[in-house]
Amino acid sequence: MTYYPIFLKVKNRKCLLVGAGEVGVRKLKSILECGPAEISVLDTAAPGLDMLEISRDPRVTFEQRPFRDNDLDDVFMAFACTSNTEVNRRMAELCAEKNILCNIADFPAGSNFIVPSVIRQGDLTLAVSSGGATPAFTKKIRRDLQDIFGPHYAAFITLMGRIRPLVLDLGKETSHNTALFRQLVASPILDELEVGNVDRVKDVLAETLPHELVPRIPELIDDLI
Repeated sequence: MTYYPIFLKVKNRKCLLVGAGEVGVRKLKSILECGPAEISVLDTAAPGLDMLEISRDPRVTFEQRPFRDNDLDDVFMAFACTSNTEVNRRMAELCAEKNILCNIADFPAGSNFIVPSVIRQGDLTLAVSSGGATPAFTKKIRRDLQDIFGPHYAAFITLMGRIRPLVLDLGKETSHNTALFRQLVASPILDELEVGNVDRVKDVLAETLPHELVPRIPELIDDLI
């Protein structure tokens, strides 16, 4: 199956996760990184140590009880991670009826999205998927990419995120701004960040940025490395 790749905003949304075993906890941790307003977690078994630790997060509510149909009321996204096929299928049916985004661990055909292998470096997110054909291989690719995309990529994106609004506030033509951003991306800044050469980063910025922004270089590079 060919999936449409998308990055989904779950901030301030309500989510449901049923099944707090190893798979469920792993997915719960990844959801929490994205700022949901509330996550309800259900499991018929007592919570493990990982789940007890995570439940300290004020956004997480854990209940030791079976899933009920009305647990899906007002839910934006749901995960079924139980070992009970009947429960997982029931959740898939209800989510289809209610147009709720759902991921069913043992029932890809009943899911309307899958969770890719993810690499994060600050605001840089790389997602890898084999369409469910071979998750083991996507994990290998993820490990390979982690060796390539190190912390210096996060630092570079943070720097560009600081520069961009300042450049736009200067009110110059779009073509000028586009050329400037491309010049910064093509510059040695990323390589210098990798080796921790802050002085060289300062020099490149001074050579490249509009003169109005040169005095702001110290704040632009503050805490980058």
